Amino acid sequence: MNIDYLISIAKQAALKAGVEILKVYNSEDFGCKLKSDLSPLTHADLAAHNAIHKILQPSKLPILSEEGEDVTYQERKQLTSFWMIDPLDGTKEFIKRNDEFTVNIALIQNGKPVIGVVFVPVTNQLYFAHQSIGAFKTDGLTTQKLPFIGATSLNDLRVLSSHSYFNHQTKLFLQKLSRPKLVSMGSSLKFLEIIDNRADVYPRFAPSMEWDSAASHAICNVVGVEVLNIESQQPLEYNKESLYNPFFIVATPFLLDKISVKYLQKDFF
Repeated sequence: MNIDYLISIAKQAALKAGVEILKVYNSEDFGCKLKSDLSPLTHADLAAHNAIHKILQPSKLPILSEEGEDVTYQERKQLTSFWMIDPLDGTKEFIKRNDEFTVNIALIQNGKPVIGVVFVPVTNQLYFAHQSIGAFKTDGLTTQKLPFIGATSLNDLRVLSSHSYFNHQTKLFLQKLSRPKLVSMGSSLKFLEIIDNRADVYPRFAPSMEWDSAASHAICNVVGVEVLNIESQQPLEYNKESLYNPFFIVATPFLLDKISVKYLQKDFF
């Protein structure tokens, strides 16, 4: 498997999806409707899905997309390598026109995300990573290697939360910290804030899907940030029988050790 080739086409696919998304974003008609799970769907979701599928298809790897056909677990569990994509992460934010949406593309191997590509269409920022090359951010003009994230003070932690899911459990988490600063935003941008060292910890006590986290998780792995299942204290796993993520927390190992994931288990399970 040629990793350089796979990274290249994943980047191309994310950029092309971004073009399709912005076409709809700058139009008058989003074509909004509700899916069977009552989550929103727009013309942009479908256009981005089709663009990504077309570019990734020559890799001959299966593609599991939020907007693709349902695949049974009996079929999926046979897969050792496949693409996992969210063509438009943050559809609710897209509809609100608050600019907080991304394109997420991950390569999953044996249940672990190994390539991560996340594109922010509005800012034209593309993030990509694999252990063999490191993690990078580019705007098309300049490319920056992302540094390893080091230790952080426990005081004044910058804590991320979703616009849609600031709940009682998140409040309890904040109460255990010293002078936390809460930052709310949508989509995978929350992961990117930590990857860019603009935030410190992201506790997720709300529903999410594997394709919401996979691409960012792959980048986190390369820059020294962990994405842990709070209950098991192990990294999130992918291609489970249920594609829903458990509650998880994103931070450096130093911070996770200091705030102690164990007390989260006690309080929230």
